[in-house]
Amino acid sequence: MTQGIVLFAHGSREPDWSVPFARLARRVGERRPGARVVNAYLEHIAPTLDEAVASLAAEGAHEIVVAPLFFAPGGHVRRDLPRLVASLQAKHPAASLRVLPTIGEAEVLLDAIAAWVASDPR
Repeated sequence: MTQGIVLFAHGSREPDWSVPFARLARRVGERRPGARVVNAYLEHIAPTLDEAVASLAAEGAHEIVVAPLFFAPGGHVRRDLPRLVASLQAKHPAASLRVLPTIGEAEVLLDAIAAWVASDPR
């Protein structure tokens, strides 16, 4: 495995809150069979971003892509995530860490959400 993908979300104390993120990780993994896809959370749920990146680095990932599953680049994405990634890059210099834009910055996702809302799902 040369690439790891971390789906990074906020986290919640609600027990079933992370279920859609596990489903998403499976779907991403199906589309990227050569990559290892894991979830990580900022708070309340394990694993943390630190734990997820450490696990991928230990498994030999040379590139680790962090996908922030936040709708917009608020404080956690603008302040906390760059600090966390810089610290993780220093801890794991053999792996290249890269951060994707937030999901709300992806036009294809905005189009999909607009189509879903406009279809009046019930």
